[in-house]
Amino acid sequence: MKPTLTRTALLISALLLSPLAAQAAAPTKAEYAAAKTTISADYKAAKAACDSLKANAKDICEEEAEAAEKNARAELEFSASGKPADAMKVQTVKADGAFEVAKERCDDLSGNAKDVCNKEAKAAHVAAIAAAKSPKASAEDRAEAKEDVNEAKYKAAAEKCDTLSGDAKTACVQAAKNAHGQR
Repeated sequence: MKPTLTRTALLISALLLSPLAAQAAAPTKAEYAAAKTTISADYKAAKAACDSLKANAKDICEEEAEAAEKNARAELEFSASGKPADAMKVQTVKADGAFEVAKERCDDLSGNAKDVCNKEAKAAHVAAIAAAKSPKASAEDRAEAKEDVNEAKYKAAAEKCDTLSGDAKTACVQAAKNAHGQR
C-alpha cells in the first residue's frame, strides 16, 4: 500500500469514528476527494458482495451497504464543515439508514409479526430522529417529540395485542396505553 493510501485510510477511519476529533482538523481538498473515492469504492465492493445472496437476504445486504455509504458521506461532510447542522444530519442519516434496514428485515416475516416488526422499526426511527434534533430543540419541540416517540411505541405495543382476543386483548391494549402515556 502506498503511503498516501495509508494516510487516506487512517484519515477516513478518524473521520468516521470520531466526528468531534475530525472536526478539529478538517481534511484538505485532496484528502476529502480521496475519502469520497474510497467511500464509493467501499460501497461498490459491499454491494458486489451482496450479489451472491438470494431473495430478502440480498435486499438486506444492499440496504446495509447503502446505509453505510450514506453514513460515511454524512460523516465526511461533517468532518469537512464542522457545522452543527451537519452533525445533526449525521444522526438523521444514521437513523434513516437503520430504519430502512430494519424495514427490510421485517420483510422476512408475515402477518402480525411483520406488522409488529414494522411498527417497532418506526418507533425506533422516531426516537432516533427526536434524539438527533433534541440538542437544538426548544422545550416545546422536545415535549412534542417525546409525545411522538410515546405514540409510536404505543402503536408497536398495541400491535402485539392483535394476536389476543377478548379480555386479554383489552388488558394488553390498556397496559400498552399505560406504559406509553396514551389515553
